[in-house]
Amino acid sequence: MLERLYRRRVPVDQVLSLEAAKTLAQFTHEIRRPIGLVLNRRGAVQDVLVGADAQPSPTTLATFRASPRSLRGLRLIRSQLKEQPTSQEDLTMLGLLRLDMIGTLAVTPKGEPGLLSLAHLNPPSPKGELYTLLKPALVHQCPVSFETFIRELEADLQRQSGSHRTSQNQSAILVSASPKSKREQEERLAELAELATSADLTVIDRLVQRTQSGHARFQLGSGKLKDVLVQAMQKGADLLIFDQDLAPAQVRAIAEITDLTVIDRTQLILDIFAQRAHSREGKVQVELAQLRYLLPRLSGQGTSLSRLGGGIGSRGPGETKLETDRRRIRERIDHLEREVEGFARHQDQRRSRRIRQKFPVLSIVGYTNAGKSTLLNALTNSQVSTAPRVFETLDTTSRRLHFPQGREAIITDTVGFIRDLPKDLLAAFRTTLDELRDADLLLHVVDAGAKDLDAHIASVDTVLQSLSLDQLPRVLVFNKCDQLPAEQAEALCRRYGAIGISSLHQETLAPLINHLDERLAALIPLDSSSQKSAAATSTVASRS
Repeated sequence: MLERLYRRRVPVDQVLSLEAAKTLAQFTHEIRRPIGLVLNRRGAVQDVLVGADAQPSPTTLATFRASPRSLRGLRLIRSQLKEQPTSQEDLTMLGLLRLDMIGTLAVTPKGEPGLLSLAHLNPPSPKGELYTLLKPALVHQCPVSFETFIRELEADLQRQSGSHRTSQNQSAILVSASPKSKREQEERLAELAELATSADLTVIDRLVQRTQSGHARFQLGSGKLKDVLVQAMQKGADLLIFDQDLAPAQVRAIAEITDLTVIDRTQLILDIFAQRAHSREGKVQVELAQLRYLLPRLSGQGTSLSRLGGGIGSRGPGETKLETDRRRIRERIDHLEREVEGFARHQDQRRSRRIRQKFPVLSIVGYTNAGKSTLLNALTNSQVSTAPRVFETLDTTSRRLHFPQGREAIITDTVGFIRDLPKDLLAAFRTTLDELRDADLLLHVVDAGAKDLDAHIASVDTVLQSLSLDQLPRVLVFNKCDQLPAEQAEALCRRYGAIGISSLHQETLAPLINHLDERLAALIPLDSSSQKSAAATSTVASRS
């Protein structure tokens, strides 16, 4: 009886034909359970659903795709044994699946079709009304000409979505779910917003949920996730960005109920690094980190698809597509690791030349966007890019620094750090960070105006400790002190034992330069041969 419903066809200009409504009401009356018809725009039945909570099959949803600016091309009409309005669960499904329309058909006690209640999505608007409920009517009196209605609604969605967007960039909603306090999560989301902006994304909302532990399937609770997805649909978001790292299974579970792109913090950072890498060394290291992140996240049905085994049921023609992709990624990783080893040998050669010339080495480290490259430019009259965005510098830059008393040193600037720096990225950039091992003195640059200053300092200390560099002599430098009241900046420097500067104002750098000269003099005395070389360039050194 139910299979006969698949042979029903509804005219393209009707939401539901009277004949289909009579059959649906009759069958519902006989089995005493709600029945749903999933119809495409040609009026053909794609799925027959039995039960109040049944949803379209994953196969049907995969066949009919949707986007934030278009509908799926499917409508769901579900029968009800009692006359009642469209449920909130059905309205949520309407938004999540971006259905053309959803409706409930009341069935009378005699098994005849009653009133038909319909709802459809609205284009994004400042009022934020996600859907519209139409006035219930009898099927043969339905005022909607479906073909014309859906064509006009799609046109409105395209037009309003384009005008509703504040920029041409993709838009994102940021999500955090962890046991941490709301204040801590909001601080982390503020940093995540900076990362998103640096990746040319427009942040349109931030959502926080405090949980005892990450939800096993969705990271969020299923109810909260539906709220998030409805917000995303309502505001026309293209991406959901989670502050916590998502397991591959969690990404797939969320993708099953939405067509939005879902990424986590690590993936966002990797994307930023891919945009910033310019040198061959930087590009290789970023690609290596991306492939290491991607390898365990390749989608498929697991090793059960293998055809390389020798047991019953596992013999076959050869590798599956999933296994082939994994093998190619592993081969590419091996190739890139050999290139990184070549870069390491080249660094060893540069390192040996520095040792022969007996130049002391200063290395600038610090949290991303703390002003490290600006300080390098100010000290050495260089022109390194200093755009005010996170991870602007990826490649190590080395310059010669002249001190007023004739001493010379090599000062290097490398990639900035961030809290919870992705392990794959840290491993890939290990050869670049190994430059820090040659340093005689580290300049730890901190943004004095950062709200979570202690967290920034601790994050840098953690990375240095993981690289076994925490024993190197260090000078703490508070940058951007010009953005604070003078008394507050002085008190902050006294509290942390730091030197306060502003890289944009040369007059504030004299105490730092004198302090570095004294520290280097104590660590590496200036020998007679170096003094002769320095005397020859004393005029240039003084000007520098």
